Amino acid sequence: MAAEMVLSRRPGQPRSEVLSEADLEELAQRKPPSKTSTRDCLRKARCSASTAKSLLFRFLPVLRWLPRYPVKDWLLGDIASGFSVGIMHLPQGLAYALLAGLPPVTGLYSSFYPVFLYFFFGTSRHNSVGPFAVISVMIGSVTDSLVPSEDFLEFVNGTNETAVNEAQRDAARVELVATITVLTGIFQVALGLLQFGFVVTYLSDPLVRGYTTAASVHVLISQLKNVFGISLGEHSGPLSLFVTFIEICKKLPETNVGTLITAIIAMVAIFIVKELNHKFSAKLPMPIPIELITIIISTGISYGVNLNSKFGISVVGDIPSGLKPPVVPNANYFGQVVGNAFAIAVVGYAICISLGKIFALKHGYKVDSNQELIALGLSNFLGGFFQCFAISCSMSRSLVQESTGGNSQVAGVISSLVILVTILKIGELFHDLPKAILSAIIIINLKGMFKQFTDLRTLWKSNRVDLMVWVVTFIATLLLNLDIGLGASVAFALLTVIFQTQLPHYSILGRVTNTDVYKDVAEYEKAQEVPGIKIFRSSSTIYFANVEMYSDALKKKSGINVDRLIEKKKKALKKLKKQQKKAEKEKAKRKKDTEVECNGPGIAVIELRGEEGSTPAEPTLRSLGLPQPDFHAVILDFSPVNFVDTVSIKILKNIFRDFHEIEVDVFIASCPESVLAQLERGNFFSSTITKHHFFPSVNDAVLHIKGETHPALANISTKM
Repeated sequence: MAAEMVLSRRPGQPRSEVLSEADLEELAQRKPPSKTSTRDCLRKARCSASTAKSLLFRFLPVLRWLPRYPVKDWLLGDIASGFSVGIMHLPQGLAYALLAGLPPVTGLYSSFYPVFLYFFFGTSRHNSVGPFAVISVMIGSVTDSLVPSEDFLEFVNGTNETAVNEAQRDAARVELVATITVLTGIFQVALGLLQFGFVVTYLSDPLVRGYTTAASVHVLISQLKNVFGISLGEHSGPLSLFVTFIEICKKLPETNVGTLITAIIAMVAIFIVKELNHKFSAKLPMPIPIELITIIISTGISYGVNLNSKFGISVVGDIPSGLKPPVVPNANYFGQVVGNAFAIAVVGYAICISLGKIFALKHGYKVDSNQELIALGLSNFLGGFFQCFAISCSMSRSLVQESTGGNSQVAGVISSLVILVTILKIGELFHDLPKAILSAIIIINLKGMFKQFTDLRTLWKSNRVDLMVWVVTFIATLLLNLDIGLGASVAFALLTVIFQTQLPHYSILGRVTNTDVYKDVAEYEKAQEVPGIKIFRSSSTIYFANVEMYSDALKKKSGINVDRLIEKKKKALKKLKKQQKKAEKEKAKRKKDTEVECNGPGIAVIELRGEEGSTPAEPTLRSLGLPQPDFHAVILDFSPVNFVDTVSIKILKNIFRDFHEIEVDVFIASCPESVLAQLERGNFFSSTITKHHFFPSVNDAVLHIKGETHPALANISTKM
């Protein structure tokens, strides 16, 4: 009982008194802030075998899980899943390379190298990394603007006709994109090493979904030229999407009917089979690889009928076989693409980590967000040296990997080996593949993205601010293009957060009958204000942007015009001082007249000394004839406050001063320790404002003001 008794009060304190923060700090003996010396830092930084091992296991997670890999339980499922995903990688790699404005073989490289590298560094067991439509269209916008086809026009056989030298253009674009990919990887690795995996939290779910939906519109518009078989100019920058769409509409009369029919037949076939795959997913051992089947059949028909020469249907062209040696990226491009690379790094990681967390939650394992950032970064960085473009994760491939029995990234290695065989032996067979088929694959795979339009109805019912973020992101991305649109969207999302903190809900709290709970009196009938006490609460923290409104709301909620009352008091005091001066002059004149008449200066001296020795009482509102507030104390509930800055500290001081002027005491309750420390560092406390004005809870502050005993302390006192 002695220990309990010590914690209930301080020496010399009445046993029934409620403890303030100052009392608690004294009794609990608060520890001084810990100081870490340079020697301690060096000691921690020393390399040991265990430290090196933990770092190695951290950056190479494969060393942790591969030795414990359950071969009997997982291997067959991973092999089947790897083949299924590899079959999907082949058509999607070719299609997304076309979307990025690159030769098809780069899509195969991007489906091999990064997938193989992710096996060593990734922590998600079900993410299928590789080419992704949104990332590809972001890259395509850069290639169109920095390496346009117009720069590679050449005269044909000495005539006045010109044609694009596709070999030179593709080589230049591959060099540019390799640089973007390496720079993207550098950003991702750097952010991961600096533990900045949380940066993706600035991309809220409505923002990401609105952005990817708008990016899908960009993808759709970019593929219409291949569907209609028309040639377009390359446009970039703000409003380029609408310029491209208008040009498509103008050139519709030039549509190649053969190309259009090919694309429509492919889209219908792929759509129907994908719907059947979804409907009978439980009965099928693996999804029907309709995309691969479509590519094989269309390539065979194109080769047999010679669609390119007879009907003018554009085909993929040469796909060189074999792997190419690594090439150092062109650093001259760094300054031109640094912004695009950062945007691609953030968007690619946001999509990857969101998918990784979904599967981790479903299957009961943990995904390290910072390590995922490093894994994705290394896959991009090293892949850039091998002519890969930036990659992310695909929902469709990840779902196939999971549904076909994939349990680890062994499935990813198997799928990369499928692509490797294609690169080495099979790739050149797709020379006559119509580009319209690849565009059909891309467009049908956008179905999931366009389903995100249903978010509008959900957000309208649940959260209008998130709806506004979704809509603004969508419109900004359409109007300003993908890079500038992303920046504008993030800025707007952050502004909504600031806007919400500037307009929080202010309330006056009252005690719920027969409890120690305090609720908003405007919302709860049983909550009644404590007589003589105003308990004020804001739903947000206070900082420079909203502290003035906090002060104004407090004064408004108190039910009295504090500033007006202070002004009246100042005027009354000024008037009183004038009256006192006038009275003193009259007294001095009367005393002087009395001295002259009575010749008794001693009497006057005695009277003057008597007046000088007395201390007149400080004028009160009542003595000045001013209205008094119907409360004598204000409690500020600081439970929502998580930080304060210099501006808010200054305004808080003014609040204490202003209410003191109208004879009202101010107390603060439920102030976090971190905020209390910030107030100390900001010189908030003084002889008039001490920690005795702070209490652990609203109820403690109320009991202190009313002079009552806390029930727990009363029980301890009784036991003593």
